[in-house]
Amino acid sequence: MTGLLGYSTYVPAYRLGKRVVAGYDEDSTTMAVAAAAELVQSAAAQPAALYLATSSPAYADKTNASAVHAALGLSPEVFAADLCGTGRSAFAAIRSATQTGGLVVAADVRVGRPGSADEKLGGDGAAALLFGDGEPIAEVLAATSRTEEFLDRWRVPTQLTGHQWEERFGFERYAPLIRATVSAALDAAGLADVDHVALACPNSAIVKRAATLVKGQKSVVTAPLGFGGSADAALALCAVLDSADPGDTIVMVSATDGCDVLVLRATAALTDRRQRRALADQRTGGRPVPQLTYLSWRGLVDLEPPRRPEPERAAAPPAARAAGWKFSFTGSRCTACGFAHLPPVRVCRSCGVADEMTAVPAAGLSGSVATYTVDHLAFSPSPPMVQAAIDVDGGGRCTLEVADADPDRLSVGARVGFTFRRLFTAGDVHDYFWKAVLLDGQ
Repeated sequence: MTGLLGYSTYVPAYRLGKRVVAGYDEDSTTMAVAAAAELVQSAAAQPAALYLATSSPAYADKTNASAVHAALGLSPEVFAADLCGTGRSAFAAIRSATQTGGLVVAADVRVGRPGSADEKLGGDGAAALLFGDGEPIAEVLAATSRTEEFLDRWRVPTQLTGHQWEERFGFERYAPLIRATVSAALDAAGLADVDHVALACPNSAIVKRAATLVKGQKSVVTAPLGFGGSADAALALCAVLDSADPGDTIVMVSATDGCDVLVLRATAALTDRRQRRALADQRTGGRPVPQLTYLSWRGLVDLEPPRRPEPERAAAPPAARAAGWKFSFTGSRCTACGFAHLPPVRVCRSCGVADEMTAVPAAGLSGSVATYTVDHLAFSPSPPMVQAAIDVDGGGRCTLEVADADPDRLSVGARVGFTFRRLFTAGDVHDYFWKAVLLDGQ
C-alpha cells in the first residue's frame, strides 16, 4: 500500500447559527479546489490520479473532477474521475488511492428541509488526502470492509433534500457492523487497540454513541462540521491528524450501507507537515447568514430577483480556448521585458514583442487591493457585488469579484488571496472563475 503524504481541509465562511454553510457561489467542485490547492502546490510531484467524491455533484452527465483538475493546474496525464453518492463513494476513492496513489478530494453541500434535523446537523465542507510513494505522514496498516443492504438514509436523484428512517433502526444495524469490521481491521493490523478514532456515519445515534462502539485511547472524533456526507470521514481523519503524535495509531471508520475501516500509524514526518491551519481553527468564527438568505441560496425559497437582466449562458468554445486563464488562473510574462499580463496575451503591452511569453500561474499567489467598488445595481444572487482591482505579487493587475465580501472590512492595500468560485449559473451552465478573498486577519 502507498502512504498518506499530506492532507488539508476547507471550511466555508458562513454560519447558520453554529452550522457551517457554503456560500451562494460555492459547490462541491469549488470547495474541492479550495481543499486541495495548497496540498497540490506543496507536493513534491503531481498525484497519480484525482478522485472527487461527493453526494452533491454540480453536474450530472459530466465529470466534475475535470474542472477540479483544471483549476489545480494538473498535467493532462493525471487521471480524474467522479465517485458520486455517499461516504462509501469517498472510501472507494481512498481504497483505490492506497493501492496506486492519488489525490482524494471529498466535498459536499448538505441540504435539509427548513427546520429539519438535516438542516441543523449537517455541515458543508471539503477534505483532501494525498496518497503516494515517498516519506509518509501516516503509514497504512490495514483496510477492511463489510457490506449490508438496509434503508437508513436515502434521496432520489430528482430531489434536493432526502429522508432518514427512525434512527434506532439504523443504529441496530450499524452497531454490530462497526464492531465486527473494526475488530477485523485491528486483527489485520496486529493491534489490540488504537490511540485515535475518526468515525463517520449518517445515523445520528451512531455518532452520539461512537465512543462506546470503538474505543480510542486518546480521542474519538465524529462529525467535526456536522454530518458532511461524502466528506465526513475524511474531515474526521484530518481533525485527528491535526493533533496526533508520531507513532499514534488511528482507525478511520466510515459506516454507510455497510462499514469501511482504514488503520494508519502516524510517522515523525507528521509534525512538520500538518496542514497550515487546523480544522478546529477553521471552524471557529465565521459570518452569520440570515436563514431566509440561506434558503434562497439553496433554492428552497424564491426571493425577489435583482431588477437587472440575467447573465447569458457561458459558451463552451471560448471557455475551452481560455481554459488556462479561466480554470487555473494562469497569466503570461514577457521574456523580453518581464512584464506580467493577467489575463494572458500574445503581444506584450509593455514592449510590443509578440509570442515571447512564459506561463505565470497566479492561483497560489497573493495580492493587494489597488482600488474597489461596491455595486448595488449589478446582477448578483447575493448583492451587493464587490469588484476590486488587484495588484498581484510578482507583477500583473486584474479586476476580480471579491468573495464572501464585507465592504466594511475592505480597504485599499488590503491583502487578498484567490479562490475558485461559481460566478453564476445560466441555462444550466455553471460559469466558474476565480475571485479575490481577504486573507486571514484582514
